[in-house]
Amino acid sequence: MIPEIRKEFNQNFTKEKYASFLRDLQNVHPGAIEFRVAETPVFVPKEFSKKMLDACERIVDIIVDPKFKELTKDAIPKPLRVPGENAHSHFIAFDFGICINEAGEYEPQLIEMQGFPTLFGYEVLLDDVFRKHFPVPGNDSRFLGGFDRESYLQLLREIIVGSEDPANVILLEVFPHLQKTRIDFYCTQDYLGIKPVCITGLLPEGNKLYYMNEGKKTRIKRIYNRVIFDDLQQQSAEVQAKGHILFEEPDVEWIPHPNWFYRISKYTLPFIHHPYVPKTYFLHEIKQLPADLENYVLKPLFSFAGQGVVIDVAPADIEKVKDPENWILQRKVKYADVIETPDVPAKAEIRIFYFWKEGTSRPVATNNLARLSKGKMIGVRYNKDKEWVGGSFCLFENQD
Repeated sequence: MIPEIRKEFNQNFTKEKYASFLRDLQNVHPGAIEFRVAETPVFVPKEFSKKMLDACERIVDIIVDPKFKELTKDAIPKPLRVPGENAHSHFIAFDFGICINEAGEYEPQLIEMQGFPTLFGYEVLLDDVFRKHFPVPGNDSRFLGGFDRESYLQLLREIIVGSEDPANVILLEVFPHLQKTRIDFYCTQDYLGIKPVCITGLLPEGNKLYYMNEGKKTRIKRIYNRVIFDDLQQQSAEVQAKGHILFEEPDVEWIPHPNWFYRISKYTLPFIHHPYVPKTYFLHEIKQLPADLENYVLKPLFSFAGQGVVIDVAPADIEKVKDPENWILQRKVKYADVIETPDVPAKAEIRIFYFWKEGTSRPVATNNLARLSKGKMIGVRYNKDKEWVGGSFCLFENQD
């Protein structure tokens, strides 16, 4: 997106450098990276960064409003409502597509957001290894809000571990060592000292939870929650039964509480009115369908890994919906072919990380990840056998 930097990077790029970079990255935790790692970061000009952050801050204004909980009271499916909800989510992620507006200018468009963690640890490793193999222009940084590597990890540690012994804090997931994101779990353990624990390994005693830590039964005081409860519902009856422990108000602190996954989600989009947020409607509130229905995407509010999304919407698709209160119709975002590569340009999506420490009035922007695509959508299934696609990160032009 910064033409001179893109040109220089592409001219100096070699497949040998990329292969060496991948070897170093994969050797930290061999076999833990299942997804494709892109050949390049996204070089983001300061004007574009300001647009994204302005949109994020306006959305945060809505989230910090005392009325937000009332506004999202129906966001959490009743069977998945977990007791003991706290005042706010500790983490928020905002996903933006890079688009070009009618004036020919780059602009962000919000795709989705979530009150849930993402690859907070892995992205530090990715940056560290990248810098050993490729030059980083000027004072460009992957961090936001004045953070650097040390202050970012310090804030992450304060939010997740707090004043507890790391042995009493766990990263909770369903079969964590089988997840495609497990590299992030291992990086989190490296940086914070907390272990990934499967939901099947929880040991309840009264309202307290324990786990086996190197053969020793250990009290769990804080849970860094990575369980997506939609995913939990897809598991066997035995695994789901173990998950019932979480609905019985165990004596733990949630980081973040599971209910925020639903409160800050697709459900929130219809309440946001901003130039960089595509118009979104609850399907059951639409009196008359848009005349240009083909320019919208139909999305279920509650689905795992994007299942059920209808990209090319027709009236027949609307008619098939039996529970319109659980669906949204969102204005389609047209990604720009913005990243020059050796063959055809790639599209890109940027995820901005916000952290919200207890005792502060609002969350702050800290870091990012990016995903590159040459397919119809961002995602592995649309990018098979393609190069210069996959997981990456942004380097933001110096904000000074």
